[in-house]
Amino acid sequence: MNVNEVDAPTIMIRGGGDLASGVALRLYRAGFQIVITELPAPVMVRRRVSFAQAVFDGFCQVEEVVGKLASSSVEASRFMKDGNVAILVDPKSETSLDFVLSGLVDGRMTKAVSDQQINAAPCVIGLGPGFTAGENCHAVVETKRGQNLGRVYWEGCAEPDNGIPEVVNGFGVERVLYAPKDGILSVNTQIGDLVEAGALIASVDEEPVFSRFKGVIRGLIQGGLVVESGMKIGDLDPRCDISSCYLVSDKALAVGSGVMEVILTVLPNQ
Repeated sequence: MNVNEVDAPTIMIRGGGDLASGVALRLYRAGFQIVITELPAPVMVRRRVSFAQAVFDGFCQVEEVVGKLASSSVEASRFMKDGNVAILVDPKSETSLDFVLSGLVDGRMTKAVSDQQINAAPCVIGLGPGFTAGENCHAVVETKRGQNLGRVYWEGCAEPDNGIPEVVNGFGVERVLYAPKDGILSVNTQIGDLVEAGALIASVDEEPVFSRFKGVIRGLIQGGLVVESGMKIGDLDPRCDISSCYLVSDKALAVGSGVMEVILTVLPNQ
């Protein structure tokens, strides 16, 4: 027996990073129940707006919405009934069979060809590159900034990732903090900290990572994780607005609106 037979509509989201969490927030506010599946040790930079943080802490809060780590599908169902977002450690989303799903959103943002199956739910949505509408999902939502951000593609694919960070107050690639080598990350600052140029933010096996300008730590991955050289580990914001560290981005909300469009288009026809 499925654990939520009488509590539809339920949407499963693969991945609980900041973009997928913005989608979750949009859908939750519209009345959907949300269950998120994640890795045992997820890597996300904007942890204060990522439901995946519950994997480490047992619970989290993204804006006004609480997420709780569930140990089973039954517990996840109970958390959703109580008005929370449920998070399950389930890398392959095998628990999808335990729920009556109205939709499934693949928000893992691997930027590679996805293994997602189009028949996994009545409505399967892919975020960004790696998806082809009609093949591994019913529709694709654009995640690249620009005039097409949040646009729904019922045919074809999203635009390829160019790997270029958004320019903020004249700073582009300088905003991104990268691991200088392979090793274990140690953090010397916290998300929301205001730092000066040259401040020690983190280190990888004692090799330091410094800030290049004055700004606020908008994102920083969990300390203690193993990282690879060149991997993105943090995000420095030159606007120095601490409140932005705890708000879902305009990009994530735009993508969430695209997901909502797909769900409200497909489900009435099921």
